[in-house]
Amino acid sequence: MCADAKTPWGGRFEGSMDEFVTGFGASLPVDREMWAADIEGSLAHVRMLGRQGIVPAEDAVVIEAGLLAVRDDLQAGAFVFDNADEDIHMAVERALTAKVGPVGGKLHTARSRNDQVATDTRIHAKRLAASLAGGVVTLQETLIARADEHFGAIMPGYTHLQKAQPVLVSHHLLAYVWMLDRDARRLRAAHDAADVSPLGSAALAGTTFPLDRRAVAEELGFAGVTPNSLDAVSDRDFLLDLSYACAVAMMHLSRLCEELVLWSSDEFGFVTMDDGYSTGSSIMPQKKNPDVAELVRGKTGRVYGDLVGLLTVMKGLPLAYNKDMQEDKEGVFDAASTLGACLRATAGMVATLRFNEDRMRAGAGGGFMAATDLADHLAAHGVPFRDAHEIVGRLVLECEQGGRTLQDLTLEELRAVSPAFGPEAPGAVDLDAVVSRRTSEGGTGHEAVRAQLVLARDAAATGRAWVEARRA
Repeated sequence: MCADAKTPWGGRFEGSMDEFVTGFGASLPVDREMWAADIEGSLAHVRMLGRQGIVPAEDAVVIEAGLLAVRDDLQAGAFVFDNADEDIHMAVERALTAKVGPVGGKLHTARSRNDQVATDTRIHAKRLAASLAGGVVTLQETLIARADEHFGAIMPGYTHLQKAQPVLVSHHLLAYVWMLDRDARRLRAAHDAADVSPLGSAALAGTTFPLDRRAVAEELGFAGVTPNSLDAVSDRDFLLDLSYACAVAMMHLSRLCEELVLWSSDEFGFVTMDDGYSTGSSIMPQKKNPDVAELVRGKTGRVYGDLVGLLTVMKGLPLAYNKDMQEDKEGVFDAASTLGACLRATAGMVATLRFNEDRMRAGAGGGFMAATDLADHLAAHGVPFRDAHEIVGRLVLECEQGGRTLQDLTLEELRAVSPAFGPEAPGAVDLDAVVSRRTSEGGTGHEAVRAQLVLARDAAATGRAWVEARRA
């Protein structure tokens, strides 16, 4: 019995592969997403083969024309996949040979699927990283716009989910801008980690043909070539970097969405979700549920699983390529797709939120949030801070027992507890004064936040310029 002629290893085998095993081993449902990268890699490879005289120049021209025709079919949605196509690479080669005849088989000269797959995956990973970085910047720009719009509004800041000190709403929103800035940097690093060409490494040991690897790398937009052929075909660290960047970004989105879920509750009432980003209840007519925020929060676990899955696949593999590595793409592609959708959903949700400034300010008035400022006032008047902390703690306890706030206390009442309180002590607990005094760099004071807004705009602009440069 002859082996199936459609397989790339038919000469070695007498029998055909089991039909179930053929489907079990196929990666086409996942890697067909990389068709553009596969065509580009093959075009650069065959042009180099022709220039180097490894295949006749006229054959290289025929193969290039055939590849362009296959690309046109894929772009137009006219490409017909065959049940025998194991992966996108074999699907393209089959279609090429159908168009140009046996000469199409010369495309694979001096190339293994090992370095071909690694090249395609790196090209695609670079594009995913750049696209996701664009989504991150869009969310940054949205948060900055809302911080600008509500500059001066005050809300309670929390530690341990207990009211701590009042902060500007802008300051709170900008905290997420800086988280996202780190995400953008991680995505840029993941892009750079993928930015070397493995093409020319062949199966694991390189090739005897006189390749020009650097010319191919340059044509494909890579910054350089891999220095070790064994590592080149077995390295998936760049996918781990991308998956990790996705996981951390999802964690940040989840934190933001958790706060929006809390803030939109009746107990907080700090924000009102737009109808376009909310759902209702099938039984309770009054409900307006923050489903988009909850979904983003929920999908975070899925992206974590994608990262752990790839780490687990790679943890015990000997050099060089192993079939296990076929499992490298599905999780990463899912992580990237999920993050991209969540970035878009979160940006839309934040852009349409209604901030209830009065409710936020009222929330900042409770919880004795000016206590630290009273202690600082005493420390400025020569009282050791530990003693000042204890004095103000007693005042808080007395107010709590009497149902009063620190703002209710008169100078006489303050001095009855400590004569160190100066005449300006009652003003020390004014909310606007409490916030504006936080003038340290990075603090919540008005001037500090104005300076931070400038930095945030610059960071977003840098991120946007990087993304646009990769689209050019």
